Amino acid sequence: MKVNTNSNVYIIIYSVVMVVIVAVLLSLAALGLKPYQDENILNEKKIQIVKALGYDAATTQYKDVVAEAVILNAEGAAVENDEQKVFDALKDVKGSREAGSFPIFKAKDGSVVVPLYGAGLWGPIWGYIALNSDMNTVKGIVLDHSGETPGLGAEITTAKHQAMYVGKTIFEGEEFVGITLKKGGADKDNLHEVDAISGGTKTSDGVSNMIKDCLVSYKPYFAAAKATVVAEPKAEEAIEAEATEQKSNDKNIENNGK
Repeated sequence: MKVNTNSNVYIIIYSVVMVVIVAVLLSLAALGLKPYQDENILNEKKIQIVKALGYDAATTQYKDVVAEAVILNAEGAAVENDEQKVFDALKDVKGSREAGSFPIFKAKDGSVVVPLYGAGLWGPIWGYIALNSDMNTVKGIVLDHSGETPGLGAEITTAKHQAMYVGKTIFEGEEFVGITLKKGGADKDNLHEVDAISGGTKTSDGVSNMIKDCLVSYKPYFAAAKATVVAEPKAEEAIEAEATEQKSNDKNIENNGK
């Protein structure tokens, strides 16, 4: 029987079959490419962490500078050190934070990297901030966005803007203050301010809030880490004093023997 290719029924059936075939092919392609997409996303996160630590990602690999990736609880204690699970938590930093899980990356030089996530003018903003081993001084930062205005809020992604954070501090004494993007320009001697983006007030406020909101949850960890750093010189002094005392005792024994 000859099929009437001009009939409405034929056209509808043909369209449905083609849509189904294309949908199946796209689904198979998506499933096949997903492992590669996930790998690319993971590599991009590792590159951003390396950049936040101040290294050139073209010549320095993540494994060369990061010693450990962990998830902390609200008390600052490590509860997970499976690297894959830590990176899984980065897929929803806001959700992880609300659930009381706080990812952190410990570098081999004692510095740390904390993921950031917040809201800009037109959508999400995010990034990574690295702190030196004093858990106070910024070593570097990487910022990104999904829809900030080019030439205005989008300037947070530029090397020029991100360089301003290096050397700034998040504590004033024992008080956590974060870092503020100040409209009109940062005060020269203020270690907690950087210049806001000209014409990008909402984005600048978003970055200020993001840094404070994300880092404040790590205060218990920072306090414990700083206490460890402070205690180390004391331990060295004790060892040196013990060695000096031993030399003195040896000398007394030697003199008594004479």
